[in-house]
Amino acid sequence: MRSKLALAGLMVAAAASLAPAPVPPMKNPVPLRPFPRSAPPVPHIPPPLSEIAPSDADGAVPLPRPRPQAAPDGLANLGVPSIGAGPEPQPLTPCFLALTAEIGVAEPAPPIALPNSCDALDVVKLSAVNLDRRRLTLTPPALLRCPMAGALANWMRTDVAAIAQTFGAPLKGFDNYESFECRGRNRIAGAKTSEHGKANALDIRAVLLEDGRRVELTDPEVPKEFRDSMRASACDRFATVLGPGSDGYHESHIHVDLAERRNNYKLCQWDVRVLVIPLPRPRPAEAPPREEL
Repeated sequence: MRSKLALAGLMVAAAASLAPAPVPPMKNPVPLRPFPRSAPPVPHIPPPLSEIAPSDADGAVPLPRPRPQAAPDGLANLGVPSIGAGPEPQPLTPCFLALTAEIGVAEPAPPIALPNSCDALDVVKLSAVNLDRRRLTLTPPALLRCPMAGALANWMRTDVAAIAQTFGAPLKGFDNYESFECRGRNRIAGAKTSEHGKANALDIRAVLLEDGRRVELTDPEVPKEFRDSMRASACDRFATVLGPGSDGYHESHIHVDLAERRNNYKLCQWDVRVLVIPLPRPRPAEAPPREEL
């Protein structure tokens, strides 16, 4: 019995030693301020049904606002997607007046102002070139900067018409594979803006003759002399000429443009290829003699 009492006394003493010491009172206590209460939220009271439009009351999806009549139509009238047209057509430029006086058949087009640096001023829609009371057509018409359209028209009138006479038929026009298109070079995502995106380039697939013949510029069966002459004249007049052997993207057509480079550097990459018929391999010397029939 005494041992139990002694053990209890030890436990009480141990507990008393572990208890925290009393904190002395502060000499200058800081008075506590009551925490401000926020204002109670204002409940949302929906408007009466009489003030809701019939379409909303019936649960119908609201329609967007009508398109303003004065909104710009972009390049829709030119067959170009209206994704960001520029301002209205500017006054006729000296280039356009010179082009349409006697050289070509063209219409003024709105300036181009699209994303990805696709922009151009003094844009025309060139549909034909005048030559000796005839019209050399571009099929379809090409959307180009006026200086590029003028260079193309002079090339067709002065050089291409004479070169095409080697086929014994007058020149009718060009098969326009592509003119303006807002895209990167070779349609590679993230690539530098193509000259096509600046309306400064034309892709040509074939020369068309008045007798109905179509002369492909990259066809190895077309006489090499004709294609050599076309290559030489194109490289003389344009800043860039790309064809077979250039980069793998121009194997079926010829690209010409007026890209501006330092020191007027020109790029002419068009391999005029000829048709090569592979010959059979020589007969091995150890082969048995042929049997005579």
